[in-house]
Amino acid sequence: MSKKVLMKGNEAFAEAAIRGGCRYYFGYPITPQNEIPEYMSRELPKRDGYFIQAESELAAVYMAYGAGAAGGKVFITSSSPGIALMQEGFSFMCSAEVPTVALTVSRCGPGIGGIQPGQADYFQATRGGGNGDYKVPVFAPSNLQEGVDLVYESMDLTDKWRNPVFIFADGLLGQMMEPVVLPEQQKFVEPHEIRALKPWALTGYGDDDTKRNTIISLRIQPEDLEKHVEKIFKKYEQMEKELVRVETTGIEDADVVIVAFGTMARITKEAVEILAEQGIKTGLIRPISLWPFPYQAFDKITSKTKVVISAELSMGQMIQDVKLGVNGRFPVRLLSRTGGVVPASLEIAERTKKILEEMGG
Repeated sequence: MSKKVLMKGNEAFAEAAIRGGCRYYFGYPITPQNEIPEYMSRELPKRDGYFIQAESELAAVYMAYGAGAAGGKVFITSSSPGIALMQEGFSFMCSAEVPTVALTVSRCGPGIGGIQPGQADYFQATRGGGNGDYKVPVFAPSNLQEGVDLVYESMDLTDKWRNPVFIFADGLLGQMMEPVVLPEQQKFVEPHEIRALKPWALTGYGDDDTKRNTIISLRIQPEDLEKHVEKIFKKYEQMEKELVRVETTGIEDADVVIVAFGTMARITKEAVEILAEQGIKTGLIRPISLWPFPYQAFDKITSKTKVVISAELSMGQMIQDVKLGVNGRFPVRLLSRTGGVVPASLEIAERTKKILEEMGG
């Protein structure tokens, strides 16, 4: 049996990245993810890796761009306001097809907001604040083991797709402690191995080189840019087929179906049990991939369901995707707290009952 280790969330995410092959980390302190750069500064040099604390989040994302373009396995992290600063870089990396894994330990906003957990960065993560046509896969764990597994897997997914991959956690997941099983350490890619593994990377001239690789984002000719965007969107179409992740529970005969992700889904699972004890059959759809969003999961909801509820730690952002998934078949309502307030499972159960009563259930 694999040995479990009790770890804090942020440190578990960092260790998962290292074990996934991350050799380069660039970051800047911001609550509630400060333990990640602290852990990386201590652990990466011990394992022949490289840590740089950048002067800003903007500097960090472009350091990641450079290291990724040279074929390095890169991990960057921040929290909500810092991720906002990185959005331009994500657009550049998607255009240039440069891999990196980015993790946000989100907090409440807008603006500086507060340091408590929040999910109001859903649009930031799934729609992005950078310019142009681009997409980034987004995974949202609801416990630390799932977070470890997703970070570890994403270190390979980003190379496979030559596209940034985003992990959406929140302050609760970053700060809590849970036992986790850590994956095996992947072998670091050595500089002399990069050319064979990543023939597109910027490795400079070698003995047999006749032409330098180039990685660009600027394409002056409209036809050239159009052709490039169409090419990367074919890649995104394939991602939508291969990267959808979702967990569903009891939605086939439910009186009400709740949709929740991350920490909110974790709390909602207990609310579902409370409602079941009161004779209210409640289904749960938990998107693990926020993009691509698991719209097909909503097809399993039957006519017995009276209402679909989007449960969020925001004023309602995922609800737009929920409505697209429902496609007009059922009423959709929002159950939310914001400002860093996290509801208890009993509150979610009581508010669900009230919504059902309003719907005549």
